[in-house]
Amino acid sequence: MEDIVLSERVNAAKDTAATGVAAAISDNDMPGNRLLQLVLKSLESDKAEDVVPIALHGKSEMADYMVIATGRSSRHVVAMSERLSDSLKDELGRGCRMEGRANGDWVLLDCGDVVVHIFRPEVREFYQLEKMWLPDPSAAKT
Repeated sequence: MEDIVLSERVNAAKDTAATGVAAAISDNDMPGNRLLQLVLKSLESDKAEDVVPIALHGKSEMADYMVIATGRSSRHVVAMSERLSDSLKDELGRGCRMEGRANGDWVLLDCGDVVVHIFRPEVREFYQLEKMWLPDPSAAKT
């Protein structure tokens, strides 16, 4: 029962975060806007699952956005991370620093204004990064 409630809470928070990011993406003056669009486009074309962009403005100075995505297997996670890095290098002339590629469970890409986490499903469920960064929708109801 607790898992169902947590799942509903995370899904509601994802919807809220996606709405906030969509508004931020439409603002061309936001730092990282083009970079975020390229990241989301690359992940979509590589069939990433459950992609969650999170605006970090006012929450952290490390980046403007965080993107969390899931791959179906270690091979899929590694392939998506490599293609994303190559795509950004082609489009912007710079790549991303990458950690975790050798193992393929969780690859972290530091692309400057956008930090990308690509997980295998079990690893994403274990770490639950969304819980740390997404707003609590129950707090908004009170």
